[in-house]
Amino acid sequence: MALKVAVQMDPIDKININADSTFRIMEEARARGHTLFYYTPDRLVFDEGRVQAHGWPVTVRREEGAHFDLGPETTIDLAEWDVVWLRQDPPFDMAYLTTTFLLERVRDTTLVVNDPFWVRNYPEKLLVLDFPDLTPPTMVARDIGALRAFKGRHGDIILKPLYGNGGAGVFRLDPNDRNFGALYELFASLNREPLIAQKFLPAVSAGDKRVILVDGEPVGAINRVPQEGETRSNMHVGGTPMKVALTERDREICARIGPLLREKGQIFVGIDVIGEWLTEINVTSPTGLQELERFDGANVAATLWEAIERRRG
Repeated sequence: MALKVAVQMDPIDKININADSTFRIMEEARARGHTLFYYTPDRLVFDEGRVQAHGWPVTVRREEGAHFDLGPETTIDLAEWDVVWLRQDPPFDMAYLTTTFLLERVRDTTLVVNDPFWVRNYPEKLLVLDFPDLTPPTMVARDIGALRAFKGRHGDIILKPLYGNGGAGVFRLDPNDRNFGALYELFASLNREPLIAQKFLPAVSAGDKRVILVDGEPVGAINRVPQEGETRSNMHVGGTPMKVALTERDREICARIGPLLREKGQIFVGIDVIGEWLTEINVTSPTGLQELERFDGANVAATLWEAIERRRG
C-alpha cells in the first residue's frame, strides 16, 4: 500500500541522520514505497477553508552531508494526503499549539500522527497526572508557597518547566539547597507558565529508561545514563544510551497506559521510567528510535509503519 506522506518537522538540513527518529521514519517510508513531502511548521497555512503546506517533495538516504534531495517547491492540500507526521521538536508553546489546531481540521480525511487533538490535550508532563499510582509524588503549580510546601514534604525534589524538553531547565533541589527562591524568580521572569515538581528518585543514577510504544504496545527500551555529577539523563545533555530489557514493572506500566494511547491515536510514544516510576509520557516528538534499533537489531520503524498502514487500510 503506497501512501502519500507529509512530514512537518524541523529543518531537514540540520538533523543528525544517525540519531534523528524522524529521519529513520522517513527512511523506512521510502523503503516501503511511500511518497514523501517535507515542510517546516512555519509553512503550515490555513487559506480560505483549506489546510495547506508550502514545501518540497523529498527523498532521503543514509549519506552524511547529502542525506536528502528536494524537488520543486510547491503547495499541497493536506486533506488530500494519506498521512501527516507532526514531528517538530517542542517547546510546547503557542506556535506548537497552533499547528495542532490547524492539523486537527484535516483528521477526518488524513491520518495525523500523533493525533493533534490529543497531543494538545496530553502533553508529556500532564498526561502522567492521570496515573498517580504509577508516578512519584508530583505537583503542578505557579504559586511559590505551594511549591515550597511540596519541597518541605519531600525534601529532595526535581523542579522543571512544565512545557520544556530535552532536559532544559531541569534542577535538583536537595534538602541543603539555598537557591529555591532565586530559581523560582528566574523561571517567573521567563514566562507565566506553571512549574512541575516531582520527588527526586535516587534510582536515576542507574539511568532513566525510555520505553517506546507503537499503537499502545511496548516494542523495546533504551537506558539513558547521566554523566557523573549530572542529574539529567537526556541524550541532549550528554546522557549515554545503553541497551536494556523491559522489566515486569515496565510492562505493567505499558499495560495500564497503552489502551488510552491507542484509543486517542497516539501511535508513536516514548515514556520515561526511573526505577519503578513513570515520570513522563512523550507524545509530541518522541526520540530514541535509532538507538533502540541498534541495540535490539529490530526494525522498529517498520513496526511503526505497519501500525499506520493498518489504520489507513
